[in-house]
Amino acid sequence: CVRTSPMAFYLGIDGGGTKTRCVLGNENNVLATAISGGSNIVRLGESRARESLHTVIRRACTEAEIPPEQIQSACIGAAGAGRSEIAEKLRRIISELAPQLAGCIEVVGDAVIALEAAFGSGLGVIAIAGTGSIVYGRDAAGRSARAGGWGFAISDEGSGHWIGRHAISALLRARDLGHETALTARILEAWKIDTIDAVIQIGR
Repeated sequence: CVRTSPMAFYLGIDGGGTKTRCVLGNENNVLATAISGGSNIVRLGESRARESLHTVIRRACTEAEIPPEQIQSACIGAAGAGRSEIAEKLRRIISELAPQLAGCIEVVGDAVIALEAAFGSGLGVIAIAGTGSIVYGRDAAGRSARAGGWGFAISDEGSGHWIGRHAISALLRARDLGHETALTARILEAWKIDTIDAVIQIGR
């Protein structure tokens, strides 16, 4: 990326399944932060991811009092971004709002930015347990390794999705045996529904 103005502005985005965080700054200071809804393309779809990403960027730019066209480079860490097709979709979505960023958007997995935030360039291990889950680390030789993080349908043990799915499974197994559990009332209340049949409809 070529610097084209005396003051360069940089954008950092953490795109999660539940919320998206954004920070906007120059070479010396953080100028603005913003939060919007989830932007995980794999879980939420491209349309919802676009809405969340565009919203969070606009909010940060409004707070910093600069237009998106003045941002000169961006980095986004997002779940699923290790897949090239997902990374390209994220680049395209951000470029729709800030066309000058084409070619200046770095896309990495959410575990990469979390490890960088925790340990910089040093060695360490992180465990992420949010909507999804992954364990990611780097040794003293700079070699990295991961465990989990393959998506809620087949992996992500210990994540919010995994815990919720197991809670529903435990409730239904108990009902099959003719038992009631404390989970029943809590789940109905949390989802604002009246019957277990409604739980099944939501789960489809």
